[in-house]
Amino acid sequence: MMNDLDRRIINHLQDGMPVCERPFATVAEQLNITEDRLIGRVQALLDDGTLSRFGPLYDVEKIGGIYSLVAMQVSREDIDNVSSVINSYPEVAHNYERDHEFNLWFVVALDTTERLPSLLTDIEDRTGYRVYNMPKLGEYYVGLKFHA
Repeated sequence: MMNDLDRRIINHLQDGMPVCERPFATVAEQLNITEDRLIGRVQALLDDGTLSRFGPLYDVEKIGGIYSLVAMQVSREDIDNVSSVINSYPEVAHNYERDHEFNLWFVVALDTTERLPSLLTDIEDRTGYRVYNMPKLGEYYVGLKFHA
């Protein structure tokens, strides 16, 4: 269970981190806690799985890149091996298994649009499974705020 402080931290951090020499110190001051306490709580939330990641999100499209959602139909006995191959690509994020005919999904973020076909072909060649590319047509933001 999250406590009130953890909820406040998560809610606050969703609005962004300041770009400055000591961003955690600035946020900690805004939350009326110490910098060490803030860093410790964020690390604890990562360690216990409450947060799956903590880091910047870049809009690769603004610099000429591309995002794409990719799905695969992978046999149950191959799911771990195929996931390991997919996770070996630094361009891949959000690799997750679903209980669906298309049971393995991941997001690819590339700095150039030209590289996407060759990356997906490489994944197909290395895994032996077809990839289904579903490029982003629109973007939606859904905020998640907790009552503190």
